[in-house]
Amino acid sequence: MNTPRMIANLVILGALLSPLIYSAESQQPEPDPKLTEVWEPVPRMVTPGVGTAAPSDAIVLFRGHDLAQWQQADGSAAKWKTTGDAFTVVKSTGNIQTRRAFGDCQLHIEWRTPAKVEGEGQDRGNSGVFLQGRYEVQVLDSYNNRTYSNGQAASVYKQYIPLVNASRKPGEWQSYDIFFRAPRFAENGTVVTPGYMTVVHNGVLVQDHVEIKGTTFNVGPQSYQKHNPKEPLMLQDHGHPVSYRNIWIREL
Repeated sequence: MNTPRMIANLVILGALLSPLIYSAESQQPEPDPKLTEVWEPVPRMVTPGVGTAAPSDAIVLFRGHDLAQWQQADGSAAKWKTTGDAFTVVKSTGNIQTRRAFGDCQLHIEWRTPAKVEGEGQDRGNSGVFLQGRYEVQVLDSYNNRTYSNGQAASVYKQYIPLVNASRKPGEWQSYDIFFRAPRFAENGTVVTPGYMTVVHNGVLVQDHVEIKGTTFNVGPQSYQKHNPKEPLMLQDHGHPVSYRNIWIREL
């Protein structure tokens, strides 16, 4: 058997058949791109804000005038101090909360710890942003200020350490952009779906869709207690003159 001749014949046969195969493949109908086009529903128009300004569908909770959108826990007028485009915690007056209640939301809030550094650890520019009045994102002067990592700025307090420390210097304005999915409960109080949170601190992702373990507690394990689908946003009086400004929220 002449193996080289057989190989040569196969090569020639392949060369003769190749155009026929290509021709048959090229005649197959092209997929219609319209089959994967989805036209409904049409997303509604939202006008974005310039920089960190509120988009057109946001609820503005503070824009530098008064605390009309806020109250004390007992429903009385908020007692914190308003100066210019910001307001500041007044020690021992208590936490304040929004008059409106919220569930799933996108929250933008700017905050500033005192320029004059006093204290250390948790006793330095301490406050907190509480989604639904119970799930805390820590506010703290964490610029060159060591404390327990799940209690520093941008931690989901006592639950999740921030991925990085993106803190600015004391006295400089900082921002949180928080994307929150509220937990869902069955009638008997069991958790159907836990809450989730994503936090961007000064433009840096620090909490990436973390699963909330329950209500924030300073002592002991976190756990859920059944609550309304919508609850007020709360800011904490921890005894330090922390300031806030430019607060807006979008219901999702």
